[in-house]
Amino acid sequence: MIVVEKKKNETIDKLFRKFTKMYRDEDIIFDVNRKIFYKNPALLKKDKLRNRLQKKAMLKR
Repeated sequence: MIVVEKKKNETIDKLFRKFTKMYRDEDIIFDVNRKIFYKNPALLKKDKLRNRLQKKAMLKR
């Protein structure tokens, strides 16, 4: 859980920037997407294979 405390003479914009930086550093969006979009192991293997083949094709060019 991210907690941002306001210090004296700190604007809301600075607080929001701190929050977004912490949000990115914690990789919260990655965890949320991983839980929402579940892929079974067979699909993960197919995706990895497809990515490897695409990289090989790009290197041959």
